[in-house]
Amino acid sequence: MIRKGFLICLAAGLFVIQPMSADAAQISLALAGGITTSLDESSASDNEMVEVLDEVVKDNYTGFCIAKVNDYVNVRSEPSEDGEILGKLFNKSVGTVEQEENGWYLITSGNVHGYVKNDFVAIGIDAKTLAEEAGTRMAVVTTETLRVRQEATTDSSILGLIPMAEELVVKEETDDFVKVAIEEGDGWVSKDYVDLRTDYVYAESREEEKARLAKEEEARQAAQKAAESKVKGNSKSGGSAPAVGTGGGSASGNAVASFASQFVGNPYVYGGTSLTNGADCSGFVMSVYANFGVGLPHSSSALRGAGYGVSLADAQPGDIICYSGHVGIYVGNNTIVHASTAATGIKYTSPANYKDVLAVRRIF
Repeated sequence: MIRKGFLICLAAGLFVIQPMSADAAQISLALAGGITTSLDESSASDNEMVEVLDEVVKDNYTGFCIAKVNDYVNVRSEPSEDGEILGKLFNKSVGTVEQEENGWYLITSGNVHGYVKNDFVAIGIDAKTLAEEAGTRMAVVTTETLRVRQEATTDSSILGLIPMAEELVVKEETDDFVKVAIEEGDGWVSKDYVDLRTDYVYAESREEEKARLAKEEEARQAAQKAAESKVKGNSKSGGSAPAVGTGGGSASGNAVASFASQFVGNPYVYGGTSLTNGADCSGFVMSVYANFGVGLPHSSSALRGAGYGVSLADAQPGDIICYSGHVGIYVGNNTIVHASTAATGIKYTSPANYKDVLAVRRIF
């Protein structure tokens, strides 16, 4: 789902807000320039240093805020608990503060404009600290085949290959290279072949939430209907290998997990979509679901928008587990089946969070 967000540029004495497009529940925050100050550390206590820094940052970060809640806080039409709920401000959502009124901030985040109790919003130095922790730095591949290397040099051995438009989590940056996370491990890529951004969560209006839920339900029903005849056909044939675990879930989801499991041991082939002769991670997921009448993209990044999102704690067999530059299918018992690497092929991996999970998507 595409929604409007903000591109917030913060520089010394400059605060610019521009509308832009953003992927589901995300915006990009660009920090332009920086802040410098001089502190006499020999004469200033820790508290005094914090106070000085807070004053410096406050002038530059006035108007910038980040939510600090367990899940979300309601955004209301007026500074009162009696105000109409306009939307939800999720944990670590970013936005702008226009004014403070009786213990409430008037904020804008995404398409939501309203009041939030100031207890749930960080500004000043607290906002800066949270911004550094909350943002996910991403590298978007801009070349047909990106070579991820062992070291930060073009002469280093190749760790793995990543196709055009994939989005990878950045772990570290130098002037010319970024370290990214892929299935084979963390490796380096030249900045010449990626576009960099920082992703943040932002608020969702009630209208956007209703539209998202309706779209997800429509997609779920369509996928379920397409799968019904396929599930019956597969159960009659008896050709599927058993899933690793039950883990509850729908009959269709369990059928997907069971079907996918029979290909364990088959090869990994970069760019491939054959379940027998070789597939890459997204090609494997795409081809498994194609057997159930569901069309999915051949892209691990695009699969983060398929179906609807659930938490890893609520994962069920058949759910798609998305990582940086990688994707697999949950089969129960905290286990995924996936086309891992050229060295290992299609295999089981447990636990499912063996690496950072970016999203869990449910089709059925």
